[in-house]
Amino acid sequence: MAAKDYNPYKTAQDQFDRVAGMLDLDQATRDLLRNSLREHHFSIPVQMDDGGKKVFRGFRVLHNDARGPGKGGIRFHPQETIDTVRALAMWMTWKCAVVDIPLGGGKGGVICDPHNLSLREQELLCRGWVRQLARNVGPFSDVPAPDVMTNAQHMLWMLDEYETIHGARYPGFITGKPVGMGGSLGRTEATGYGLIFTVREALKEMGIKPEGTVASVQGFGNVAQYAIELFTRIGGEVLCVSCWDQEKQQAFTYKKQDGIDLGELFPITDSFGSINQEKARELGYEALPGGAWLEQEVDILIPAALENEINAENVNKISKRVKLIAEGANGPTTIEADEGIKEKGIFLIPDFLANAGGVTCSYFEQVQSNMNYYWEKDEVLGKLDIKMTAAFMATSEMAKKNKLYMRDAAYVIAIDRVARASQNRGWV
Repeated sequence: MAAKDYNPYKTAQDQFDRVAGMLDLDQATRDLLRNSLREHHFSIPVQMDDGGKKVFRGFRVLHNDARGPGKGGIRFHPQETIDTVRALAMWMTWKCAVVDIPLGGGKGGVICDPHNLSLREQELLCRGWVRQLARNVGPFSDVPAPDVMTNAQHMLWMLDEYETIHGARYPGFITGKPVGMGGSLGRTEATGYGLIFTVREALKEMGIKPEGTVASVQGFGNVAQYAIELFTRIGGEVLCVSCWDQEKQQAFTYKKQDGIDLGELFPITDSFGSINQEKARELGYEALPGGAWLEQEVDILIPAALENEINAENVNKISKRVKLIAEGANGPTTIEADEGIKEKGIFLIPDFLANAGGVTCSYFEQVQSNMNYYWEKDEVLGKLDIKMTAAFMATSEMAKKNKLYMRDAAYVIAIDRVARASQNRGWV
């Protein structure tokens, strides 16, 4: 999922260790929180369309559930690793805690490339994943959701398999379902909108009006698309986006000097967020190398793809004009790059705060599903705005009061909440 010598789990543990020292946590609490509570590794045999069999490797990691049921997405990715899943599960724990929702952190994955699988093969993979875990996940223990290269249809297949196995209806077992089948209105927009709610609050704090600000975005999946939509609605402009080109097997940055137009790009983008390069050029977009998004003369950078994208090798390429980085992806910035960002004086909204809109709305969906009662879209997005704004303000206040980097402030709040819950339960 990233450079071979980069281990996201080590990064997650190092980030935890740094803040555990600030909080002066005892050794037992540190040992509990820097590791997963439970892990499942398993094989999923699938009958392929050509008549042959193929065995896929799957994972589910529950990092901590002291504050509530585990919560976290399922990734389908050819370069998935158990350490990536472990890191993401840990980050989910902190994410749920920093926005103060009563959930813990989990994550799942399958090593596969959905681009090369038919819909039937994908369905069998989803059902096989659930069969391996049907006794270990559920609406009150561990609740999955979509993530990289999984979608509402995958979630519905998984729900159907879970309900078939257990012989009853459990719509709260999984979130990210289609609206009309237990899904929540507003869920599709939630992560991208939540990101921009925090950007809006950061700009207010910095005394900058969003009108006239320019952003560069990495990624063009669900998070990036809705972040761009809301950012332009509040007056900002997006100069360029970068995305993976499946056909050419490399990333490209698509730039238009007067700003990108979602209405132009949507029709030439596939379901995985890959933009058709030839058609983009016909529309007047310049195709630059994948890393060019980071080097643009903009006010705001929004990494909304994968981890390890801002690192020691490229952090110095960030323009002096950049005032704000809002992390839409999980773990996009390495510890070494953080030092460079601090030196440049750039305000940073850390990933597990900035992109917490998705899990917050997943929580709303879970509550609605368990009640069998559904809210209107404006109510969902209004609740989301309140939660994200409150979490940003609490983190910013902590940072200012204690002269902390925003990432450290968010970690202090989140880790302290989880540590207290674990201690109150008598675990440590």
